[in-house]
Amino acid sequence: MEYRIERDSMGEVRVPSHAYYGAQTARALENFPISGVVFPSSFIRALGAIKGAAAETNMELGLLDETRARAIVAAAMEVMEGKLDREFVVDVFQTGSGTSTNMNANEVIAGRANEILTGKRGGKTPVHPNDHVNLGQSSNDTIPTALHVATAIELHGVLLPALRELAQALREKARAWDGVVKIGRTHLMDATPIRLGQEAGGWARQVELSVARLGSVLPRLYELAQGGTAVGTGINTHPEFGDRVAKRLSQWFGLPFREAENHFEAQHSRDTAVELAGQLGTVATGLMKVANDIRWLSSGPRCGLGEITLPPVQPGSSIMPGKVNPVMSEALMMVCAQVLGNSVTVQVANTHGNLDLNTMMPVMIKALLESITYLGKAVTVFTEKAVRGMEANSERARAFVENSLALATVLVPRVGYDRAAGIAKEALQRGKTVGQICLEKGLLTSRELEQVLDPWRMTEPGLSTGGSGGGMTEGEEEGGRGSQDGPGFS
Repeated sequence: MEYRIERDSMGEVRVPSHAYYGAQTARALENFPISGVVFPSSFIRALGAIKGAAAETNMELGLLDETRARAIVAAAMEVMEGKLDREFVVDVFQTGSGTSTNMNANEVIAGRANEILTGKRGGKTPVHPNDHVNLGQSSNDTIPTALHVATAIELHGVLLPALRELAQALREKARAWDGVVKIGRTHLMDATPIRLGQEAGGWARQVELSVARLGSVLPRLYELAQGGTAVGTGINTHPEFGDRVAKRLSQWFGLPFREAENHFEAQHSRDTAVELAGQLGTVATGLMKVANDIRWLSSGPRCGLGEITLPPVQPGSSIMPGKVNPVMSEALMMVCAQVLGNSVTVQVANTHGNLDLNTMMPVMIKALLESITYLGKAVTVFTEKAVRGMEANSERARAFVENSLALATVLVPRVGYDRAAGIAKEALQRGKTVGQICLEKGLLTSRELEQVLDPWRMTEPGLSTGGSGGGMTEGEEEGGRGSQDGPGFS
């Protein structure tokens, strides 16, 4: 490999001839050969946008000549477009302020701007990475700003749309399955009946609330630290710089970014990152519940619950022919586990906002963007490859209901708790249904049992039978719901 010599305040450094970056990036490469994991491209693109907005703002304020500014903006746009991703080589596990990656960006943009202006790649002339690209900025306000910009963009572009699609798909299932009465389960044991559509509606609402929870964080994410420079005082920057940069970013991305109300809070703490991580963790637990419920209800096909059939997407075993597993649920659940771990990482990292700067920002950025991106992609494939193709097994659901001992619950207002418990126990011991035991004992007539043990009525508040039998209408007496037969006690 051919090299060129570049210099920084510590002396000379060899830099690959083909690289746009310079001496400080090369030093960081030597100092942090830790994980091989670099910042997500979404973060790098946000960083490029900030550098472009900064150059336009400095030109507008008369602090940067038009020739340099236009070259910097052109190079920054290439970073935004992902054309220079290969140049961002510094490991995530680096200086806690993210200075190495800020300088990586400054050097790459300067190096590309110099190539635009002179035909020579890299270097510091005529565009200097610190004096021109980083003008009016510090790593200490730029990295937090890029964190907020990147996470807001990824939430709007990746995760929130995916969650909305999942909620819609579940709502469609809730409507389609509204006529399917199944047995409820609490503690994984038989409980009173519930409609499969009601369960799916509960899942849909969980996902809708996930959207709301993430949306509640956005107003704090829209506040940007840019303009505070080193410690929040704004030293070495124009007093209008932060506001103007925020307005440019808002125009470019169509999001209401604004300058932080208090630059000391915006730079010294990462409480908003913790808030977002916490809400992502809440979303993850909800999604894990939905995915796991679907996994349980689709278990079988012959020896499990089997009330739902999932679309087969791939063979499930290297040894058992014909086996198909709920792989989309499992993939989503693993992503959720990773998101919960990432939430803890962000919480721990925020405890190191010592005095005037948090010094664990890179790992926070990695954790948050990883969570948003992974969740968004996992939810998308889960929706498309599992939820949309799910089908209800109505016959199996009905068979479980007919044989359930939990139907004895509606007998309590008529015969008392203890006697109803005895009926359920006897039905279990003798392998009979609750209705059959009631008929044998002459507790209720066949007609009364048709009303009292009607599973559908048990799923609707106000329709379940009380001591008087519940007042079923004539249409209902004639089987007006159509899709469900009687409780099978005859």
